Amino acid sequence: MQNNALSLLGLSENRTSIMGILNVTPDSFSDGGQFNQLNQALTHAEFMLKNGADIIDIGGESTRPGATAVSDEEELNRVIPVINALKKEFNCLISVDTSNPKVMWEAYNSGADLINDVRALSRENALEIAAKTNLPICLMHMQGSPLTMQIKPNYENILEEVCDFFRLKIKQCQTAGISQEKLILDIGFGFGKTLEHNLQMLNQLETFHSLDLPLLIGISRKSMLGQITGLPEDQRLHASLSAAVISAMKGAQILRVHDVPQTKQALQIVDAMNKVNHES
Repeated sequence: MQNNALSLLGLSENRTSIMGILNVTPDSFSDGGQFNQLNQALTHAEFMLKNGADIIDIGGESTRPGATAVSDEEELNRVIPVINALKKEFNCLISVDTSNPKVMWEAYNSGADLINDVRALSRENALEIAAKTNLPICLMHMQGSPLTMQIKPNYENILEEVCDFFRLKIKQCQTAGISQEKLILDIGFGFGKTLEHNLQMLNQLETFHSLDLPLLIGISRKSMLGQITGLPEDQRLHASLSAAVISAMKGAQILRVHDVPQTKQALQIVDAMNKVNHES
């Protein structure tokens, strides 16, 4: 995949990149309230960058199951000061985790490098504003909304339906003036899926390479891991690392994670193995 969003962001094609999660919210499912003060956010971002994060993903609205929306003003007040401070202190790659066109535009003006939208630019004016920024964009699949997505999710064939969703979204983006080379896909583990759906997608992750776009995978600490292990969010490190390694071995180009240093170590093994395979 040449001339894709990875190259636009300056990320390597030869190893799995790490996106460190920075939720500046009071209510995110795993780390809500831990980093919603500016100094706390900067300290955690610095920790992640020093320990292997290639991108910092800043989110000002929780999208956990059952979450409700926040106002434009509240999301802007949470996100924009952090972007400004991170660009000033570290000049790192910044992703803004938002579905809000106003936040997308202000984040772009503040120096964000990537738009990461769990609603895949479905909100009014999102396509137009995203196109205007000319930034790379991650589109995620979700059945329903955060408020309703885990109420009896249903598919006839989840692999086909998620692929069909992305084909439609890619066409919509192209019509709006967003070229395919700017797109990254997130198949949306835990967003309108049962445990069986999630495991089927992980088991057959290679299926989504048929779309010929980079894959961003977010499984870190998610409820599917809790359903399997019986452990709460803060005890899912080993399960998260297992899912990260599986995803990387199946060709995921970016992993969105909470536990950056541990994930970095796990990926070093995968990358070393892949390097030997390519050289042999």
